[in-house]
Formats: sequence, C-alpha cells, structure tokens
Amino acid sequence: MDTKEHILKSAEELFFRYGVKSVTMDDIASHLGMSKKTIYNFFKDKDELLSEFAKTFVDRNSGAFEHVCKSAHNAIDEIFCVMKHLRAMIQQMNPKLFFELQKYYPHAWQQLRDFREKHVAEMIQKNLERGIKQELYRADINIIVLAKLRLEEIDMAMNNSIFPIDKFNVAQVQLTLFEHFLYGICTLKGHKLINKHKQITEDE
Repeated sequence: MDTKEHILKSAEELFFRYGVKSVTMDDIASHLGMSKKTIYNFFKDKDELLSEFAKTFVDRNSGAFEHVCKSAHNAIDEIFCVMKHLRAMIQQMNPKLFFELQKYYPHAWQQLRDFREKHVAEMIQKNLERGIKQELYRADINIIVLAKLRLEEIDMAMNNSIFPIDKFNVAQVQLTLFEHFLYGICTLKGHKLINKHKQITEDE
C-alpha cells in the first residue's frame, strides 16, 4: 500500500466511525501518525480527500456488486446477496456519513449520486429482467417504473427527515423496504424462494 492509499484507508476508518463533518485533517494526521504537511502533498484539502474517498468507495462497491450478480444462482439469490453486502457495509459506518456528505460536501456526494443513477439503476433493472425470465417475478410488472421506485426507496431509508437516525436503524429500514418491494413483485415460485432464504415455512 503506497502513502496515498494509506491516507485514504485511514481517513475512511475515521469517516466510517465518526461521519465526515467532525473529522479534520489534523485528526487524520494524528490517526496516521504523520504530519499534516505530508497529507497535503497528496490532497490539497479535505474536499479533494473526500472526493477520492467517494471514488474509492464507488469503485470497491461496483466490483462487489458485479461479483454478486455474476455468482448468484437466480434473481432472488442475487438480491439477498446484495442486501447482505449492503447491511454489512451500513452496519460498519456512522449513519451520519451520507447525510453529512449530502449537506456539506456536494462534489463527493455527486459522485455517489452518479453511481446510484448509473450503476445501481442498471443493476436493479437487469435483476428485474432476470427475475421475469426465471418466472420469479411477475411478467406484468413495469420494469422502468419499479426500478425508479426501488432507487427512491434506497434514498428514502437514508433520509433523516423521514427516518431520523436517533430513532431508526438505517440497515433495518433498508431491509424492511426491500422485503416489502420484493414480495410485491414476486410470483408464487418467487415467494417460496424468498421464504427458503428466510427459512420460513408456510402452509400452501
């Protein structure tokens, strides 16, 4: 790991733990045990550091999602694997992180929004198409509309005015909305597969 990567990794640890607004360049330097001047050799200011953090975060998760999609046996298996990845990611980060990026660091936030609008939207749409072909999702669903709905649900779960972080667990809200969405689009065959993932037994 070179010095720049080491700085980014250390900064990410602090951002995940405390959010982004309260973490200063001094905090990052202290955490690294290096001078702030050394950090400024690689990043001109905190905004640039956060932009690099957002890019690294997007690249890493793009790769993880791509692996999940290729290795999943079917559309529902794919969704459960994605949600497992998201839940693990959300649980290790301070819920303030996304709220503070959105409010105080628009350039870094826009990089995450671009990832949402392009990669995540495409991934959802392909999953819906796959599920229909596998007869796990209803053939009459409107893929474009439901892909947009799912994107909005992801955003809504992280909207502090709707689900205040002092009252709601972000990961649990995401899971609840996801399950509600999934049950709504599934065929009976898909419903049974969801129950298998959840280890639920229901009478016919």
